[in-house]
Amino acid sequence: MGMKVTRSRAQDPNVCGVTAAIAVIDGKWKSTLLWALESGPHRPGELRRRLPGLTEKVLTQTLREMEADGLIHREVHDVRPLKTVYSLTAFGRELSEALAPLSDWGHRRLEKLAESQLVS
Repeated sequence: MGMKVTRSRAQDPNVCGVTAAIAVIDGKWKSTLLWALESGPHRPGELRRRLPGLTEKVLTQTLREMEADGLIHREVHDVRPLKTVYSLTAFGRELSEALAPLSDWGHRRLEKLAESQLVS
């Protein structure tokens, strides 16, 4: 079908803007984590509780990629035990807002698919 969007394509200046944006949010959990962090800063354990099925390993890897892409900020509070908190950067908030209309379109598409299956 289409070519898989890889993280390296997010840095390729010759790709179109849509491809560059999709490369940053590609993956099962990134857009969900963006929306979870829209409500405010969260600790990793809180994010895992809000997203059943997300393993600690995948969460850690996903958060690192999102931090490297400038979407989220990681803050470590020097208390015992260490307390890590993630929040959206201004850039991450911009992306989240840009995704809202795309999400609406996706939901309308799913509704159309469901309607066409009822007719068949």
